[in-house]
Amino acid sequence: MHIAVSGNIGSGKTTLTRLLSKHFGWRPHFEDVDNNPYLNSFYEDMQRWSFNLQIYFLNSRFRQVQDIRKSGDTVVQDRTIYEDAYIFATNLYEMGLMETRDFKNYRDLFELMSSFLQPPDLLIYLRASVPTLVRQIQKRNRDYEQTIRLDYLQALNKYYEEWIANYDLGKLLIIDSDNIELDNPDDLSHIIDNINSSLNGLFG
Repeated sequence: MHIAVSGNIGSGKTTLTRLLSKHFGWRPHFEDVDNNPYLNSFYEDMQRWSFNLQIYFLNSRFRQVQDIRKSGDTVVQDRTIYEDAYIFATNLYEMGLMETRDFKNYRDLFELMSSFLQPPDLLIYLRASVPTLVRQIQKRNRDYEQTIRLDYLQALNKYYEEWIANYDLGKLLIIDSDNIELDNPDDLSHIIDNINSSLNGLFG
């Protein structure tokens, strides 16, 4: 099975992916941020590097999903290919940080790639307000994230909510990140119970 964890920057995706992998014994697939050759440059000059960054993520995520489906394992994935297209690339275009021709090229490539992919069996969405995102971003203290603007996070949240409201590719579980601590055993236990219920529905 393919379980995917989605959510804005700082919503807790990586933490939840790690915890679910440990609890269920699922193989984790983390977002490739440490080896991304464009990320630092992007946060320094978004307009110059937006297309390059999104193409890198698109290629990386496509290969990742192919690997997940070929493996035969149950895998929990940190962020989906759909978020790259419907949220991050769209937001960059609407903010004037990606040219129309680049955005059209990107979306054409995404539509072609996604036609070859199976969607996740379960999508988990971590919904978080901007104050929660800011707190989490500050807590993990990644240098390249310290220049992220509030309006950028707000815009991403808007596109996330639109995407989730129209998501119809498979089973969806929404978790409110504002009122939980993923490292709190009681909160994690409640999330795991909800995941088990969702997965049982897949087999029912």
